[in-house]
Amino acid sequence: MYSKLTMRTVYLDNAATSPIDKKVVERITEVMTTTFGNPSSTHQFGRKARTIVEEARKSIAKHFNVTSSEIVFTAGGSEADNLILKNAVEHLGVKHIITSKIEHHAVLHTIEAIASEYDVSLSYVNLDVNGSVNYEHLLELLEESTSKTLVSLMYINNEIGNILDLKKVCDLCSLNEALFHSDTVQAIGHYHINLQETPIDFMVASAHKFHGPKGVGFAIIKKGFGIKPQLIGGEQERGARAGTENVHNIAGMHTALDIAIANLETDARYIINLKKYFKNRLIETNENIVFNGLSGSESGCSYMILNVRFSQDLPMFLFNLDLKGIAASGGSACQSGSNKGSHVLNTILPKEEAEKTSVRFSFSKYTIKEDLDYTIDVIKHLIS
Repeated sequence: MYSKLTMRTVYLDNAATSPIDKKVVERITEVMTTTFGNPSSTHQFGRKARTIVEEARKSIAKHFNVTSSEIVFTAGGSEADNLILKNAVEHLGVKHIITSKIEHHAVLHTIEAIASEYDVSLSYVNLDVNGSVNYEHLLELLEESTSKTLVSLMYINNEIGNILDLKKVCDLCSLNEALFHSDTVQAIGHYHINLQETPIDFMVASAHKFHGPKGVGFAIIKKGFGIKPQLIGGEQERGARAGTENVHNIAGMHTALDIAIANLETDARYIINLKKYFKNRLIETNENIVFNGLSGSESGCSYMILNVRFSQDLPMFLFNLDLKGIAASGGSACQSGSNKGSHVLNTILPKEEAEKTSVRFSFSKYTIKEDLDYTIDVIKHLIS
């Protein structure tokens, strides 16, 4: 049956990046062809571009119940994380950072670099066997801290999909007068976040995670924190980031976020059903399959992510999926091309389990059941 399968192109790596919505492409094209002025110019061409940038800023701010002055446009989530973390130490007096060992490298590597350059102490909160934060240990770390502290914990883990209890962390930080930064890249456009209800001090977004363009994102920085630029050379973004604004991509991100939030519940229901279907078919295929983190649970995990661990090491598994037109992400050394493997799985799994083949499948509103059926048929052959 496998050899007779009609070749399909299947994209199941939406946590890495998502297809651009056609309406977003249309909006970007429109702005690129009609509004080419520099938004810092005072003539009519510049003013038109500035209007697009500021309309996007106001609309995005409204979605999160913050003011437009709290939005800083960046080139993506990694830059936004860097901007926030470095400012917290260089200009906000932070001397102690609490994080976890399974954060995105945009946070982990930035924090490590900061600690090597500044007099900053690092603490890593304990995780349970599923990779979820131990909130009691977080409270202990906060209560024991004797200097100004920043907590940096991601809302949704990009590999295993575990969801952080934002409200609980906000409350713990507030109780202990600590700042709270969250890498929310995997959540923006997929979950509602009201920053009046969950008063995170700093959060970030990247447009390509919610069917927008690559190379553009934003930071939300609570009013009252004086952020100084990491990129020097101009007064753009109210002095927080030098460089001419990426007008057409900002417009595209604006459109993408509007679409995502307007259809959030409908899209979520659709993707939840797809994930359940795929999970059940995987189990039918091999009862020894397990799911890393909370990705196989119906709660506590992103509805977009399913991180699958097979019962053995399957060399070239991702490569063979790719040969059959299926795109997914690896989670172990043989998949990643590295002898280190996934830092997330290496942290939460015993060594012998981390060495088995793990694959992250991630879904979107464009995923269809026929794609999943084809993928299951291919997997059946590869693990037989």
